[in-house]
Amino acid sequence: MKTQITQQQIEDYRKNGFLLIEDFLDKDELEIWREAVTEALVQRDGRKLPGKDTKTGEEDGINKNADYFGKVFDQMLNLWQTNEKVKQLILDENLGKMVANLSGCDGIRVWHDQALIKRPWANPTSWHLDTPFWSFSDRRALSIWVALDDATLENGCLYFLPGSYHATSFENPGIGKNMDEVFKFYPQLSSSDSKAVPMKAGSCSFHNGLTIHGAGANMTKGFRRAMTCAFMPDGAVFNGIQNILSDEQVAKLKVGDLLQDDEQNPLIYSKNPALP
Repeated sequence: MKTQITQQQIEDYRKNGFLLIEDFLDKDELEIWREAVTEALVQRDGRKLPGKDTKTGEEDGINKNADYFGKVFDQMLNLWQTNEKVKQLILDENLGKMVANLSGCDGIRVWHDQALIKRPWANPTSWHLDTPFWSFSDRRALSIWVALDDATLENGCLYFLPGSYHATSFENPGIGKNMDEVFKFYPQLSSSDSKAVPMKAGSCSFHNGLTIHGAGANMTKGFRRAMTCAFMPDGAVFNGIQNILSDEQVAKLKVGDLLQDDEQNPLIYSKNPALP
């Protein structure tokens, strides 16, 4: 993985709230990622989360209107917990260091990974934020989005509102059917210019969890596959939102508790590792 980044790239990310990394994976690495994710998806058999029966495309506590949103993308989370090959990719220390350098954090934990697959003729992904869905509130949280297929203007590449994360907050606009729903919360951003970010398979982008972003419809007969992971700054605390946490985990937490369960949110990089 091309995990070395320049100071200019860090500055660009912190200005815009997103960063494109061309050729993040070489040809062989791309095949390793594709094979690992494909194997993990077959094992998961459509179930969105480990230990739960809800399948992608079905309504749950977060996603309603399954008839529409089931045709936005297939979404399966925490593949690292059920597939050893994906675990080795996601829990890579060099990736963690890269994320720490972009975000300015001393330590990085995995929040959750997710495979996002737009099927042929899939609906667009409306403008939204990520962090307001999560069980912690930290302005430094961010995600990586790795293209397993070419992501094009025709098949649903990502779009960002540059710099929007400087103006957004932890209030959750959700992901509506209408592309402009987010601007009910942030009307001052409705006149912003969006930035399309097509990328070749093997390239990736990073984006801050408070950056407004979305994706186009898949107007082709092919698939647009991506593997993503959300990262949490070490030291983040529980905000009362369940998100991916189990009922048992939530029952043991109170607002303000550190989220430091290494079984759920492993620490993959720290500038100040604990002494043995």
